[in-house]
Amino acid sequence: AARLLFGSVSAAIPGSQIRPVPSLEISYPEGHVVANKPKLAASGLTEQELGIYVDVLMNGRKVSEFGPEGKDRIDLVVRGSDSRFKTPEDILNTYIVNNMSQQIRVADIARIKYERGMTQIDRLEKKRNIRLEITPPAAIPLMTAIETINRTSDSLVMEGKIKDVKISLGGNADKLEETFNALKWNLLLALVITYLLMSSLFENFFYPFIIMFSVPLGAAGGLAGLKLVNMFVAPQPLDVLTMLGFIILVGTVVNNPILIVHQSLNNIRYGGMSGSEAISESVRTRVRPIFMSTLTSLFGLLPLVIATGSGSEMYRGIGSVILGGLGLSTLLTLFVIPAILSFFIGFEKKSHREETA
Repeated sequence: AARLLFGSVSAAIPGSQIRPVPSLEISYPEGHVVANKPKLAASGLTEQELGIYVDVLMNGRKVSEFGPEGKDRIDLVVRGSDSRFKTPEDILNTYIVNNMSQQIRVADIARIKYERGMTQIDRLEKKRNIRLEITPPAAIPLMTAIETINRTSDSLVMEGKIKDVKISLGGNADKLEETFNALKWNLLLALVITYLLMSSLFENFFYPFIIMFSVPLGAAGGLAGLKLVNMFVAPQPLDVLTMLGFIILVGTVVNNPILIVHQSLNNIRYGGMSGSEAISESVRTRVRPIFMSTLTSLFGLLPLVIATGSGSEMYRGIGSVILGGLGLSTLLTLFVIPAILSFFIGFEKKSHREETA
């Protein structure tokens, strides 16, 4: 199964480095002492006792310890003579003693079966395990490699080429999947909290929904910023800290739409303006503070992104996501949010105080 998966993954991900642990080369010669159970029972021995005898004749067996209590003690080992037992056949031709003090030749109750086996057998949760350490090429993202490996292994199982074998991902792949699942729910929670907070401040459930349209714009800008950093500054993977940048963007990119929407509503409720006029005036009066706050944030994040000193790779990803997301969302917000708002702001009414005046 490991050999089949090795070849399939190599073909599915060209240029990847795959290291099997332990080695897939089954070339280590082994001699198995196989007992003849009827003859062994007739001689008054058990398979366990025969194994102990063979162990003593080959490598030796610890039977006791010598030395005073509480100090370093010396192991007492009983073993056969190296000059007498040089080959497996020498073990078969020797005599052992059964429980009735009778000498029995090992060859009369056992035989040697020669095979080839693995030099090492690893176990995971008490089951035999072979680990394929896969390093994909630098041009292939880790998530893409994970999806390719999953599709390859699933197809082998569906076709019946691999049976009675459990295949699971571990290492960086497993950590990435766990982190992605955790951050996915954190991102959803950030969206819900932001929406509910704006709903309570606006005392309305619809206008915060319009403001939330700036979040996809920020996410697109974050991906664009990450791509530009990869091209012109330094290679930057989509790691955990970089993913946190998208969660921070949820609470950052909504600031500018809040100014536009809030000022537009005030222009209608207290300024006596129509819908389109209120939106245009809101953008005109708020564009300066929007650009002032955005530019200070962008230039403050710029050293975090372009710095290439020691340790800069740790925070370059999160800086590039926030910088790109904030920059692109600021530009597109001035067009997208007023356009969406113009469809629905006509239903907004003047305040009772303005109508009375």
